[in-house]
Amino acid sequence: MLLLKLRNRHFLLLDVFVMLLTPLAALMVRLDTFTIPREFWLSLALYTLAALAVRLFVFRRMGLYARYWRYASVEELVQMVTAVIISTTLLTTGTLLLRAFAPFVFARSVLLIDGLLVLLAVGGLRFSVRAFSQNSFQPDANRRRVLIMGAGDAGEMVVREMKRRPNQGLLPIGFLDDDSAKHHLSIHGVPVLGSRKEIPRLVAQYKVDQIILAMPTATGATIREVVGICEMLGVETRIVPSLPEILLQGRIRPQQLRRVQIEDLLRREPVQTDIQAVRALISGKRVLVTGAGGSIGGELCRQLLQCGPRELLLLGHGENSVFEIYHELHGLDLHGPQITPLIADVRFAERLLTLFEQHRPEIVFHAAAHKHVPLMELNPAEAITNNVLGTRNLLAAALAVDVAHFVMISTDKAVNPTSIMGASKRAAELLVHQAARRSGRPYVAVRFGNVLGSRGSVVLTFQKQIARGGPITVTHPDIRRFFMTIPEATQLVLQAAVLGHGGEVFVLDMGEPVKIVDLAKDLIRLSGLEPGKDVAIEYVGLRPGEKLYEELFIPGENYRRTAHAKIFIATNASSFVPADLDGGIAQLAQAAARNDADAIRRGLRALAPEFSPSNGQTAVVPPPAPAGQTAPPAAAAPESVRTTTN
Repeated sequence: MLLLKLRNRHFLLLDVFVMLLTPLAALMVRLDTFTIPREFWLSLALYTLAALAVRLFVFRRMGLYARYWRYASVEELVQMVTAVIISTTLLTTGTLLLRAFAPFVFARSVLLIDGLLVLLAVGGLRFSVRAFSQNSFQPDANRRRVLIMGAGDAGEMVVREMKRRPNQGLLPIGFLDDDSAKHHLSIHGVPVLGSRKEIPRLVAQYKVDQIILAMPTATGATIREVVGICEMLGVETRIVPSLPEILLQGRIRPQQLRRVQIEDLLRREPVQTDIQAVRALISGKRVLVTGAGGSIGGELCRQLLQCGPRELLLLGHGENSVFEIYHELHGLDLHGPQITPLIADVRFAERLLTLFEQHRPEIVFHAAAHKHVPLMELNPAEAITNNVLGTRNLLAAALAVDVAHFVMISTDKAVNPTSIMGASKRAAELLVHQAARRSGRPYVAVRFGNVLGSRGSVVLTFQKQIARGGPITVTHPDIRRFFMTIPEATQLVLQAAVLGHGGEVFVLDMGEPVKIVDLAKDLIRLSGLEPGKDVAIEYVGLRPGEKLYEELFIPGENYRRTAHAKIFIATNASSFVPADLDGGIAQLAQAAARNDADAIRRGLRALAPEFSPSNGQTAVVPPPAPAGQTAPPAAAAPESVRTTTN
């Protein structure tokens, strides 16, 4: 343990001792004798003092006395070798020059031998600290035996940190990897034992307590398979942080390993964002985000802050949520752009116009909305005043101050809507298209589906039901939805803002739809319980306005993939704007003021003929892809319930 207490001042004293001895040892090696002839004594003494002065000077200048040697790596080794080479070169040059003017007895090979001995002694002392620190003083019997799934960069980081921090109580037994070329190799002394198919045998053979999934880019299907095997064997599973977290931290610490979450099982390939294009759009601009205190709005603010806006305006109706995101962003970057919180309700047009005239935003991301389908069925006037009239007010203020870019976050429920919420978002889309046509500016809408972890997410509801012991309530055994994570959705919204020219609808590729009952079963298993045994699943029937599945495009929209593989575009979306949209919106406003639900439904149907209020027992057949176009993923309705609404 004394070795671990050594500091750089101690290494300086040890180096002095070593450098006083190595010239003598080098001369003995050169002469192959322990007895030094008298004629070498003076030159040896002079060289020893000169070498000591030169090497200490070079070592100090190279920073060898400003390193934490417990974490020594290749970088420190290269630095040490460089310091020895430089000091040896200086000594050799000085010795040759001195001999030219004042001949004296000295063996030139001593210079090289001395340099090698110094490197071995100095390097050995320092790297022994790292080796000693990685030694486990905790008996292996008291440590959890771990297999690491994934013998790549993430797996290497995991094992390195386990060896560096043995007090965490984790003992790496071996790696698992499906790449057979890695089998029978070892990383940091830990062997690659086989593939995932051999998990049952290896768990039994090595008495494994835990399997760590070190595969940041693995698909959800792969993670689901490994987790299923581990559950069957009764082995605990942990997973490394996401790829962005790893890149941010630069390493993986044992305490960062977490339980597998539902987001991991739905994991898709990481979104490749053209960050330079987004930064070019945002940098130096005044950017306003509505609904800034919400799940999507808050994440938008976090990512926008990294793009260097001149000012970030946080607009929201709930003061507590705006307060929280405002102080969080200040904590991320105290010296970044100006961050301005604005408490306002989008339903008040005069208030919005005043704020826009005062702050003159150049880019607007409109994330504020009422989004709960059942609540909006019971309160249709709120859906109109907030989702429709609020969007109209924002657009009017944006046009008044020449906002250059406007991005409205819409929903897949706006396609062939059967709910008030979906129809209100469809009306808001039409308002955005109208503003784009009138102004010629890139005002666009972006559609996506359910967001994991957002407020009101079905995942949070299921987790609360599991915590109470069940049952989990699912509306229908065949109901399915598209899902995205909050960061994934936000990155694609920013990318769509770059691609927009005006009047388009962008639709995010959310992969394959997920059956809600499968989601519920996964959550139960991730809680260490058994579906149907520990936690029951009950079907309660579709709620008013709810469909069995959602779609991505309205019949007649011409859609195609954009240059970004994860984003579709409907280029003719603005052609669906009714001739008398303003009059229709005015009638909706009057109906909302009277709280006339029937008039609201009639008004929405007039604006969006595809709106079909229902009790959820109908589903719409996805339109076929137009000739030459690539169809986006769609959730096919079961044949037993598939009908077409007009």
